[in-house]
Order: sequence, then C-alpha cells, then structure tokens
Amino acid sequence: MRKGLAEWLQQTGADVVGFQEIKAMEEQIDTEALEQIGYKYQYWFPAVRKGYSGTGIISKIKPKHVEYGTGIDYMDTEGRNIRADFDGFSFMSMYLPSGTNDERLQFKFRYMDDFIRYANDLKKEIPRLIISGDYNICHQPKDIHDPVRLQHVSGFLPEEREWLSRFINSGFHDSFRQFNNRPHQYTWWSYRAASRERNKGWRIDYHLVTPELMPQVKRSIILPEAKHSDHCPILIELETED
Repeated sequence: MRKGLAEWLQQTGADVVGFQEIKAMEEQIDTEALEQIGYKYQYWFPAVRKGYSGTGIISKIKPKHVEYGTGIDYMDTEGRNIRADFDGFSFMSMYLPSGTNDERLQFKFRYMDDFIRYANDLKKEIPRLIISGDYNICHQPKDIHDPVRLQHVSGFLPEEREWLSRFINSGFHDSFRQFNNRPHQYTWWSYRAASRERNKGWRIDYHLVTPELMPQVKRSIILPEAKHSDHCPILIELETED
C-alpha cells in the first residue's frame, strides 16, 4: 500500500483482485482506502500465525458465496486458500508453500498431494473455476532465467514441475501460455543482485482455468511494470454473459 497499490488498482479497474502472502490481520489492512476506490466487498483469510502467509480477495461485485479455506486443517491455519463464487465462474486465490528448507519442502509436497485431490473434487462441484495465485513453482525451463543452475532449487525441482504438469493435466489450462509462448516472461524476482532490472526472474504465478471456462478468457497477461512487491500482478480478462 505504501508503494502506490491503491492508485494502481484505481487506474487498472480490475473487478476482482486476489492477494497472496498478505502477512497481515484484517485490522492491519487499509480496507477503507480500498473501499473508497470501489472494492466494497473484501474478504481476508490471514494465517493463525501473525505476520505470515494469508490470502485475500477484494471485489467490486458481490459474490454469491465466499469459502474460507479447504477444510484441510494444516492448510487453513496458514490461510492459504480463499474462494469467491460469482455468477458464471468461481475464483480462488491460493498461496502454495515454498520449500525454504527440508521441513518446509516436505510440507509443500504434502500440501501439493492433498490439494490436487481437493481441486479434482471441487471441479466436479464447480466446473467453471480459476485457481489463481502464487504456486511457487516454475513449470518449464522457459519459465526461469537459469534452468540449468537452478534445477536443484525448490521452485524448480523435477518433483515440483512434475506435480504442476499433473495438476494442469488433471483439468486446467495455463491461461498465460494459451496466448504467449515466449521465454523470459517472469512474475517474481529476487531483491538481490538487481535481479528485476536484469530480468533474472521466475514465472511462479498463474491463472489456471478449467476447460469449461477457457472459451471466455480473452486475455491472460503479466504486468511487470507494476512494482509493489517482489512479485508483479498477473491479469486475466473474461467475457461474461452480462
């Protein structure tokens, strides 16, 4: 917010916005500033542990329903999933764990295994679904600036990449790659070594869309000029019936 997020959102005019890794309780968020620019409906799902993880969705359109979490306790205590259901589609903001050490990497693998089962069941109930957010995984070599040197680093491990392939093949489209197959298209850069200025990045943020909804997707792009954090926003545009 101190880096101009509210002003950028006002200029962008997005109807629905998902956040990941909010690291804040709702009372710490300037909800009034967001409401003043049109986001009347705000839903925050912080982690139990303060200053850690958490997701949120803000919207100009009132959802029919908001689902906090997955019902899987160890995911939900970290506030990693929130979903808003609208007429014609549902939108989930997800923050998949990072594998910062061996313990957290095993936690990440557990989450991945449980989440793919959860998502497969959810698609049966809600076939027009976007699962958006920070997956903390680069899918292909063209999604990372140095695939050889980083192949043994969490976020680009063979097991993580295989899971993302399996997840997509279970019934999702990587919407960005439906429009853009070029390399060097990144959504996250380390704060170190002028990585962003040199475009030494990773593409780890995705709008994954079910086949039932994909015909309505008109654009799916990365917005690297927006510099509110070490990630940049990604945008998806749907053609709705109304």
